Amino acid sequence: MVVRFHPHAREKMAERGATEDEVSASVKQGERFPARFGRSGFRRNFPFDREWRGKHYKSKQVETYAVREGDEWLVITVITRYF
Repeated sequence: MVVRFHPHAREKMAERGATEDEVSASVKQGERFPARFGRSGFRRNFPFDREWRGKHYKSKQVETYAVREGDEWLVITVITRYF
């Protein structure tokens, strides 16, 4: 399965601390759910155990929104949650 990244998604990944590997893993191995505008959402938790913006967190959740284009997924945006 091929995962491609829209420029908007790359920008949000950089702002929110998600890596390409984490986003790809959320699409390939995460929980899938329906999203608005005919998109699909994917969610996966990752061990983190470090600091993000001055606070220590044990886990990071990567939530990815993508559209199917043939055999590929085009990632539109990414949201991260730290806990």
